[in-house]
Amino acid sequence: MAGFSVQRYAPERSTWGRLTARDSVVRRLDWPLLGSAIALSFIGSLLVYSATRGRDSLTHGDPYYFLFRHALNTGIGFALMVGTIWLGHRTLRGAVPIMYGLSVVLVMAVLTPLGTTVNGAHAWILLPGGFSLQPSEFTKITIILGMAMLLATRVDAGDQPHPDHRTVAKALGLAALPMAVVMGMPDLGSVMVMAVIVLGVLLASGASNRWVFGLLGAGATGAVAIWQLGLLDDYQIARFAAFANPALDPAGVGYNTNQARIAIGSGGLSGTGLFQGTQTTGQFVPEQQTDFVFTVAGEELGFLGAGLILVLLGVVLWRACRIARETTELYGTIVAAGIIAWFAFQAFENIGMTLGIMPVAGLPLPFVSYGGSSMFAVWVAIGLLQSIRVQRPITA
Repeated sequence: MAGFSVQRYAPERSTWGRLTARDSVVRRLDWPLLGSAIALSFIGSLLVYSATRGRDSLTHGDPYYFLFRHALNTGIGFALMVGTIWLGHRTLRGAVPIMYGLSVVLVMAVLTPLGTTVNGAHAWILLPGGFSLQPSEFTKITIILGMAMLLATRVDAGDQPHPDHRTVAKALGLAALPMAVVMGMPDLGSVMVMAVIVLGVLLASGASNRWVFGLLGAGATGAVAIWQLGLLDDYQIARFAAFANPALDPAGVGYNTNQARIAIGSGGLSGTGLFQGTQTTGQFVPEQQTDFVFTVAGEELGFLGAGLILVLLGVVLWRACRIARETTELYGTIVAAGIIAWFAFQAFENIGMTLGIMPVAGLPLPFVSYGGSSMFAVWVAIGLLQSIRVQRPITA
């Protein structure tokens, strides 16, 4: 690409062990990013344990059931991050078609008898041993990588200054297929995240703003059409109605949000103390270990503890933005931007729904909420960010 002032690059594949001592992988990692992600997962373990230790119907009498599984999910996710760094984002670029095809097959498999329904969304595949897989979480990654590969190939090769209209259309078609399948589950929350990812990717790619404004207009038109044609399930309509009017059904569809706000409000500045929250121990907030885990922080750790989570999430986004800015290849910039859009919107939606400023959409809080598929996906994303930083060009 024109304008590079680079004399050599970090290695493209099997990064581990190929850098000199001065430029070792460990030294080139973004430690504030990694430390913040680890801290969020650790806090999440405490919050998940607090939310589930007294719920015998969920834990089968073992108060450490969810704590152990959350720690195991985090450990597997960390291993996936290490593997992603070892392979490198450039090596994975060559495997994107296979990864994309597999992710599409998996989301389609949800619509077969292999799929199972949780909280109204037919979005999981039930696995042996009581485990389940939510393919839409991994689809977020493949959409980012697939669009980045298409949009950046000719630009990084120096053939054109920005993606042309045909390339953008292909990238949008790549994202549209899995999004349509996920919408049919229906999993509206994941579709919302994917839509934000697509916008973030387009903005970072340098594509014409006409595409961005066109997508925004098409999205608004599509949302109105979906509502008018009655394509949403009853529970989804009820959630939006409760968001618009929280007093509409406080004992029914508005119950979750009302109890979440009570829990957060009762924490005050410093909270009631870890494992001491009356709303949490009284099991008033449903799905508290997953979608509403932030309410445990608000009640038991108070404004200070909940604020710490926001600060740590902010550090993750700040370091990701820095990685996106410092890389000189468009492919890396687009991948980082897609991850930023994903993390930022999903965190805002999750925390916003507990505060009543966003509709309930069933999205986990990155690194904090219980859930294997989500944990694996966000740690792979951290691995991609670290790979972009480790393999960034080195000036002489």
